[in-house]
Amino acid sequence: MGSGPVGTKVPRPQSLGVFPLPLGYLLIPGGPDTDAARTALLAGRLPDHWPPTLRAHQLALAGDRDAAVAELARHTDPVSRYNRFVLDPDAAEPDELRSALGEFGVLVDVVLFTLGRTDTLPAPDGLDGELAAAVLAAQASAALADGEPATAIELLDKAAAAAGSISKPMAGTLLAGAAEISRNTGGADAVFRLQNALAALDDADGLGLTRAEVHLCLAGALHEQAEQQPHLLSAAVPHYHSVLQLIKREDAPETWAAAHAGLATAYLTMPMVEASSQLRLGIAAQSLRQALTVYTRETHPREWASVQLNLANSLVYSPSKHRRENLVEAAEIYEAVLQTRDRATDPLGRARVLANQGNVLAHLGMFEDAKAKLYESRFLFEELGDTDSMLAVRGVLDEIARQRAHSTTDEAGGDDVDSGV
Repeated sequence: MGSGPVGTKVPRPQSLGVFPLPLGYLLIPGGPDTDAARTALLAGRLPDHWPPTLRAHQLALAGDRDAAVAELARHTDPVSRYNRFVLDPDAAEPDELRSALGEFGVLVDVVLFTLGRTDTLPAPDGLDGELAAAVLAAQASAALADGEPATAIELLDKAAAAAGSISKPMAGTLLAGAAEISRNTGGADAVFRLQNALAALDDADGLGLTRAEVHLCLAGALHEQAEQQPHLLSAAVPHYHSVLQLIKREDAPETWAAAHAGLATAYLTMPMVEASSQLRLGIAAQSLRQALTVYTRETHPREWASVQLNLANSLVYSPSKHRRENLVEAAEIYEAVLQTRDRATDPLGRARVLANQGNVLAHLGMFEDAKAKLYESRFLFEELGDTDSMLAVRGVLDEIARQRAHSTTDEAGGDDVDSGV
């Protein structure tokens, strides 16, 4: 067994935390053959060429953990042993490894904490740059787990400051983490934080998924705020598009599906201010169908139902040469969703679906079926005290009654009748 490709010296800065684990915790050994790769990783880019020395890193990035461990096991230098420890924590004795790594020994404790093998974290005292950032980020994770989001955000801000001078993408990933916590806890600065994170990650071509996730988080934050500030809805749309430009379905199915669902919801919510706005309904339907290739009733029941409802609504209101076919499909979708809207546990949700379905059935001229749905819907709205919805349903029932009356009169006179409501 050889002594390894490098000695104990490890160059700084290291790209700690720039890429997702496990690559994000692997050290890059020193040497002229690895400098270009280390520089690329610090910039959030994958190397144009992986040198033989970094074969294990390349395998780890590709998800071939066993091959990466086998490659590292060929060497006994501290860097190789530490990298193997990251992938296989039972492969080294922590105290001995910590001592052999010198200033990088603190990473042994960071890895042990991340893997849930210790609750004890070192302090960042005396550390700087990427080492301080790694410890502070781990402390932020501990604070968040302890129910202290404000402390976690503060620690991540400090970590980003420590990383800022050596790697913008490293700082960007840390800023993104703080921003996500802020959004999840209702922080007023979430949008500003997410925008700063994206700016720091702007040139990180190798971090497509990370950037996509930040764009999705920002789109969601803007979408939520649009409830009070409608103009923000149009600002969310480009971020949904950015997600879909950065990743494909196979890269991250749930992120991809969420972007399609969010984009469709935004398009469906925007006011129809001009004729071309109608085209958005068709685009929304396409995105919803894409999302449903990931969201199924079995794997994602909540998302499936929400997307199905939006799809049915888009079919109802989209201009089309196949109007009747769209209405029939919408009625069938509403029927499927009804199976997930239990009267006892979700009476309001069931009432809304019934009202929509009843309205569609009435447009199809299926008046008896429509009335059955609408009667149940009206009863539920009345029981829930939702007077406005109850009156809206009653209005549809009254219109059905008028249509039936006209139909009877016209049939007696021999005239043709349009049965739509």
